[in-house]
Parts: sequence; C-alpha cells; structure tokens
Amino acid sequence: MLELTSIMQRAGHAKTPEEQVRIIVDAISAALGTDVCSLYIPCASGDMALVASHGLNTRHPIVLPQGSGLVGRITTARHSINIIDPDSEPDYFYLPHSREEQFHSFCGVPLVKQGRVVGVLVVQSRRREILDAQGEAFLSTLASHLALLVDNLPDPAVPAVIGNETIHGLAGAPGLAMGPARKVATGDLRSVPEGHCEDPVLAMQQWQTLKAEVITDLMRERHVVEMSLGQSLSTIFDAYRMLLEDPAFTNRIEREIRDGSDLPWALRNTVQFFSEQFLDMEDPYLRARHEDIEQLGDKVYQTWLGDKESTANADPDSEFVLIGNNIGVSDIVSLPAEQLLAIVCSSGAALSHIAIFANALGIPAVMGLQETRPIADGEYLIVDGDLGQLIRDPSDSLIAEYRELIDSRRNLERQLEAEKDLRARTSDGVDMQLMANSGLQADIMPGLRRGADGIGLFRTEVPFMARQGLPSEEEQVAVYRQVVDAYGDKPVYMRTLDIGGDKPLPYLPHVVEENPALGWRGVRFTLDNVQLLVTQLRAIVRAAGGRESVYVLFPMVSMTEELDRCLELLDDACRQLAQEGYPCLRPRVGVMLEVPGAVSLLPFWRERLDFISIGSNDLTQYLLAIDRNSRVVGKLYDPLHPAVIHEIARIVNVANQLGLPVSVCGELASDPVAVVLLIGLGVRQLSMSSARLPLIRSLVRSISMQSAQNLVQQAMTRDTASGIRHLCLEYLGGLERKEQFIPASP
Repeated sequence: MLELTSIMQRAGHAKTPEEQVRIIVDAISAALGTDVCSLYIPCASGDMALVASHGLNTRHPIVLPQGSGLVGRITTARHSINIIDPDSEPDYFYLPHSREEQFHSFCGVPLVKQGRVVGVLVVQSRRREILDAQGEAFLSTLASHLALLVDNLPDPAVPAVIGNETIHGLAGAPGLAMGPARKVATGDLRSVPEGHCEDPVLAMQQWQTLKAEVITDLMRERHVVEMSLGQSLSTIFDAYRMLLEDPAFTNRIEREIRDGSDLPWALRNTVQFFSEQFLDMEDPYLRARHEDIEQLGDKVYQTWLGDKESTANADPDSEFVLIGNNIGVSDIVSLPAEQLLAIVCSSGAALSHIAIFANALGIPAVMGLQETRPIADGEYLIVDGDLGQLIRDPSDSLIAEYRELIDSRRNLERQLEAEKDLRARTSDGVDMQLMANSGLQADIMPGLRRGADGIGLFRTEVPFMARQGLPSEEEQVAVYRQVVDAYGDKPVYMRTLDIGGDKPLPYLPHVVEENPALGWRGVRFTLDNVQLLVTQLRAIVRAAGGRESVYVLFPMVSMTEELDRCLELLDDACRQLAQEGYPCLRPRVGVMLEVPGAVSLLPFWRERLDFISIGSNDLTQYLLAIDRNSRVVGKLYDPLHPAVIHEIARIVNVANQLGLPVSVCGELASDPVAVVLLIGLGVRQLSMSSARLPLIRSLVRSISMQSAQNLVQQAMTRDTASGIRHLCLEYLGGLERKEQFIPASP
C-alpha cells in the first residue's frame, strides 16, 4: 500500500497525462521486479495502441488489430490473464520489432471506467513464473487509478490536426453557435517576469493611482450591466471592487513592493497567493472563486499596460465566438451583444460568473476547455453549449448539418414566439398553468415576454451567491419587489434560501460532509441560522406589500418539526411588520417535495399547507440513491425511471385527496417527453426556464388530456426508463408538429 501511494504521489507531480503514465509504468516494473510494463489504449478504430512501455522496443509504432492477441482477449473478456509461455496461446499475436519473444510470463489486467474497457496494463518477465496473487492485486489496483488518466491521453492513431476535431469541456450555457474566433485582448499576468523595484515610494503611488483607475472602470462597467441585465448581475462588479479594496490584498501588494518587487511582479505574486488559497478549498463554488481573483488581476495588469486595443485582425462589424483562457465579465461588457455568438473559456467552470452571464445573455458557453493547440483569431468554430464541447476545423458537411439545426431552432423560436399570447389549453379544453423559474433580475423580462403565467420558483439564493456578503433586509426587499411589481397580479412563488450541501455561500460557515446532498442544506441550514430566515421572510412579506399574489416555498422539509418552526417564524415576521406599520398579509405557504419521506406526512400537514411543489431533480436522486452530479454514477440518473413516475403519481393522488394544488418544477417540467406524462398524471402547473415556455405551450395545445392519460396507463406498465422514453417518443412522433418536440442533433 505504501508503494502504491508513493507511485501515485510521484505521478501527481507530472505536468502532463503522458508523463504521468510513463512514471507509473516505470514504477510498476520496479515495484514488481518485472522486465516489462506496458499500457495499451484503444484508438478510435478499436485497435489497441501501445502508448507507454518500460522494457519493450517502442521505436516503431505498435498497434494491435481490434480483438487480436492476449490484449484483445482481455479487452473482450474484461478480466485479467496471468500465464506463462504466452506465445503458446492460440490467440497470441506477435509484435514485430518489440523483441517480446524473450519474455516468458504475461500478466494483463483491464482498465475499466464506467463499465468500459479504456485500456490494458501488461507486465512481462523473462522468468517462467506466474505473477503471485499479491502482485496481481497490486497491478489491478493501479489499473483502477490509470483508468482515470487514460481519457486525457490523445488518441494514438489520430494525427495532431484533423477535421472535425472535437474538444470536450463543461456546459456553461446551452445553445448552438458557429463562427470565427476572436481572442480576448488581455495582458497575461501569469507571464509577468520578475522585476526589481528601484523606488518603492513611487511604486506605492503608482499602485494607488492604478487601483483608483480600475475602481472607476469597474463602476462604469457595473452601470452598463445593471442597465442591460439587472442589478443581480451587476453586483459581480461590487465583488471585484471589494477584492481590490480588501486590506489583505492591498497590504500584500505593498509588502511585496517594500521587499523589492516592482508593481507588476508584486501584483502577480499577490494574485497567485490568493488564487491558490481558493483552489485549496474543498467546496466547488468556493474553488470557482479563484477565477474572480485571477480575472481581477488580469484587468488590473491590462490597465497598467494601457493596452486598450481590440483583438488583432478582428472585424469590428462581424459576429464572433469569444475565446480566452480566463475571460472576465469586464471582457464582454463593451462588446456588442448582437455580434457575440458564444463564449469559450479554457479555465472556467460551470459555476463561473461568466457562465451566469452567458445564460443571462442567452448565448452558448463552454467552460474548462483544454484545447490541444492554440486557437487562432478568425479560426472557424462550432460551439455546442448543450454538450459542452467545441468542434475545430469542421468539414463543410458538418457545418451544413449544424447550420440546418441552428436555422431550425431559430425558425421554431419565431414560430413559437408568435403563439405566446395563446392559452396553454389541451385540445379537449383542459387549462395548464405554465410558470417561469427565475433567480436573476435578468430572467424577469424574458419570462413576461414569453407569456409566463407567473414565477413558479424564484430561487432567492441566487442574489446571495452573487455577493461577497449577506444582503441586508432592505437590499432583499428591493430585489424581491422588482419581481413582484413586474408580474403584477400574477403569482410569484418565493423559495426561501436553499443553500448548503452543493450550494454553499462563501461567506457563511460551511461543513465538509461525506454526503452533502443528505446533509446540512435547505431548511436544515436556515433553521440553524435562524436570523437569515427571519430577515428573508420579513423581506418577502414587505416586498409583497399586502398583495395576495406572493407565495412562500420552504425547501427540503422532511419532518413536522421543521415545518412547524418555519410557520412559527413566518407568523412572527408578520406580527413584527404589522407592529412596525408595514402593509402585511401572511403569504400562502407550501413545501418543496424533494425528500420521499415527506410524502407520507402530507395528510398530517393538510391544515398547515396551501399547496405543494414537486422538486423533480432532488426527488429523483433521493429515490434512486444516485448523485446526479457524480462523474461516476451520474450517468444512471434518469428522471423517467419507473420509480419516479410512480412516486409522482402517488403524490398527485394524495394531493387530490387532500385538496392541495400541486406543481412540478425541475428538469421534468421542461422536457416534452416527461410533460405529456405529467399532464396525464393530473399535474396542472409546471414551472420551467423561460426559454422553454413557448415549446411547452405548443405541446400542451397539440395534445388531448384523454390521450395523455392513456399514455400514462401504458407507461405505468414499463419497468425501465428507456421503455418509458421510447413509448413517449412514439407518442410525440404521432403529433402534427412532431419536429418541435423530438430533439434533433447532427
């Protein structure tokens, strides 16, 4: 075990996956005392290529035809082989030029990732002896670690530059786009050379002048964003300003200058220091904040350079895909929104502020992209924000396919836009209420423009996450009132803070838990930090201003004691505000049904609740015991799992018996395949992203309630998610406007 740990630690210091693999195969051979250790991985063709070896002659490329040799047998059988005299085996395949005929023992184990064989690890020896059980177990254990690395290795049979080169990243914002690249013109702070300061007093003065100039620029950009996208997004610039004015940040720069560094080198060292502190944090949201400090550093350095020119060779009147290593919000503020097709950021994450901006702008974004070679200005790209990938050097045929798909989506959007004022009523006269999910002020107008019947889920934690400190009651009132005023008499459902778990706030206590989805989150967190909940409830009631259209949703309620405590705090807030002279009407109250155990308690809660809302995302993962964000088991997450459909049917039946209105929010509410089932199950209110409203409205108007109920009866007899999905797709395929509801891809 100590040897295994030592090998992985040494490999961890390598700069590239290729170097990691070389270190590991050399170390395995030394640890086991074998003459050879080799790693084979599959090519796109299915052949197995030797990518690293200790002991074999690799001056000539070595590729095994698909299914050939002992390596092919291991790949097919998916279990290890441990034998002597491998050349006597009937499926032995001799590797020319490798000189492996001198080795008389062979032990190979498969590398398996998510059920797929992604490589084969082989050791060989001149001695005629089978590798002992301990050695084979050691090899299998290392193979498990190697399986996580091989996906980062380039395809050994693919040339460095080919057409239709697909590079994978993270989906930052959905959508498709294609066009020429325009690289962000910014000084690279990370490449600043070490510089010595001859006059510390002058350098200090330069720092104060530079800081004031950047703050002025940030406030100008803040105003631009607030006017175009709303106050919630503009507060990102407040976060940048707070970082810049933080005494810890300023003091460290000044200390660097006093120690002899010139201003650029002091800035570089300071930014690197704080960035590494964020990167060392366990929580993904906090880790993503390292980008804020790096983007701020790049902005300060760019201002220091005084280089305000736009990208070389860029046509100021043409559309473009913005490309950069560490794109900041400041980089897109002055760009013409009508020309910005997409954003591709190599160092970003799905939780980046730039991804939030892309969603607000309605353009696709791919984050965390690790390109194999630099992208040049003007290079034509296809950006797939749905899948989180970039296609370089696309062929004419692929461009034509994507162009057809993009045009089809645009035509559909225009067609659906024309129907935004029509009622969401089935062909046999049953009305549906289609609501918008929201959390940013930038979401308000799109929902109204697309005919939303109200806000079915306002995620109040989003304004909290866009700040570097808790918003005051007055600030919360201002945010909530904008939403309530915009929707007038239409209903607005305010969900109280759903933080903790995978959504911590960086400035509040956060406990690292082995199972955060089952831990300190939702009302469990806010009831332990009761001052947050009281302040928020007061702000919601004040923002309502006595209107009946505002509702309160409590998330992650799993027991009666939690619900009673939440209601007690709401009543207290209303009493306080009435005594203070504010117009006050107690909002109607509901709970998010996410914890399966809460369903059995609904009959006991009937007199306490006015409605319920099904949070399909969490309900699915709790029912199936699958973390939907897991890279290992996330692929098994499927909201059309029969257990989920049957559970929703049970919830709707119980709600109907109790006379409780029920709504659904989450992925199910915006998926045409699932929406037909929800309608057939008796759900009459759906809440979704505003972009999906026109499509779901069109779907509702295209079906009858009777046919949806018949479909549910058939679906309830299926025992697999794929069977249910196939049944629903067949149904959608029979509709007059089927091309709208069945997803297409090149």
